[in-house]
Amino acid sequence: MRSDDVKHGIEKAPHRGIWKCLGVTDDDFDKPFIAIANSFSEVVPGHIHLNRLVEYVKAGIRSAGGVPFEFNTIAICDGLAMGHIGMHYSLPSRELIADSIEVVVEANRFDGLVLLTNCDKITPGMLMAAARLDIP
Repeated sequence: MRSDDVKHGIEKAPHRGIWKCLGVTDDDFDKPFIAIANSFSEVVPGHIHLNRLVEYVKAGIRSAGGVPFEFNTIAICDGLAMGHIGMHYSLPSRELIADSIEVVVEANRFDGLVLLTNCDKITPGMLMAAARLDIP
């Protein structure tokens, strides 16, 4: 597994210590580590429900034998950004979303990735990250 890069071997003892601070158990180190990129935000109305939906995603990952790790991405609502300078940031946010997901997944060597998304700018950014990472 990709995550073995940060889990196994004597030289990875400091890594395991950090994972344990996050609640990872000894048994978890033999399971796939699955990232969940959640675009939940209290600023985007279409994403307000994702903080509840992610709990079902985590339960599904656990029931399939994985260990879930959630992190958030930025999210911009065009409806709130339009008509002022904020609209200049809508399209570039896709690259930031893709880059941030790629950085988190690669830095932690996650084995798989679940994308929780909505809206026409955030979804393409997440799909760009998925294409770059090429993991399940």
